[in-house]
Amino acid sequence: MLLNVLLTYITILSTCTSASPVLVAAKRGITEMVKRIVEQHPGAVMDKDKDKKNIVLLAVEHRQVHVYTYMLGIKTIESVFRQVDKDENSALHLAAMLSHNRPWSIPGAALQMQWESNWYKYVHSMNLEISSRINKDGKTAEEVFSESHDTLIKDGVNWLTSISQSCSTVAALFATVAFASVSTVPGGLDQQSGIPILGNRPTFQLFAISSLVALCFSVTSIVMFLAILTSSFKVRDFERGLPVKLILGLTSLFIAIVSTLVSFCVGDFFLVAEKLKFMVYPIYAVMCFAVTFFAITHYPLYIGLIKLTIKKIPDPDLLIT
Repeated sequence: MLLNVLLTYITILSTCTSASPVLVAAKRGITEMVKRIVEQHPGAVMDKDKDKKNIVLLAVEHRQVHVYTYMLGIKTIESVFRQVDKDENSALHLAAMLSHNRPWSIPGAALQMQWESNWYKYVHSMNLEISSRINKDGKTAEEVFSESHDTLIKDGVNWLTSISQSCSTVAALFATVAFASVSTVPGGLDQQSGIPILGNRPTFQLFAISSLVALCFSVTSIVMFLAILTSSFKVRDFERGLPVKLILGLTSLFIAIVSTLVSFCVGDFFLVAEKLKFMVYPIYAVMCFAVTFFAITHYPLYIGLIKLTIKKIPDPDLLIT
């Protein structure tokens, strides 16, 4: 029923735009509609709009991943992947162009650059025969990609630099606090044996471990963000290198923050264990709530970044706005 309604809508829309229904569906990313039309009318795959763009070219231009992937599965129409538009742009040329017709929103110029690079790489890997073709302006797809993404690369560099500088400053602060915690022993040391006086308490072991974890991960976070700041920021760096460093840096920083808070709470508990322990519990709870709230609000973006980095085929369903 829904497909019939969509088909009627697509038919009406195609009449207004002077394009066939299958081309309108491909442009708007309605994969089920494209599949139904192609199955019932196989000749529809040869339809072109006024710019001589077929289903594949429109899907690539408008970043409709599912439509393009479906067309890859139809082995009998390989010729449609080698066709060009009126400007002699192949599918790879259109993938190389910076498109503003995105069916999703990606936060951050660096992540946008990562997706654009992965999309270009995916289209190129699926059709190597068109990699050396030139368009009407005498440019290859690689040259088009470099020229059209120049501004986005600069914005991505500025975005990563700003985040890395801010986070490395915070990480350095937590590293300083963690180092002070590691070198400070609650309750002091026994003057004769040098063993911590409170060393037999289970909470003391938690303090020692959390302080060490905070120090290690805060230093790791600093190293990751410094690696980003000193990167060459080439196109291939945006595909995996820079995103992986960003993920490791953010993960290490969050672990360092949590470990530092645990270390502080345990160390403070030694001071108020007898008289004020029931009064500090609400304060500890507020601190934990603040960290939990921060993690929940940034969890979708963090998971989306991980999936975007790991998955080879760029999928808009994985992107979190």
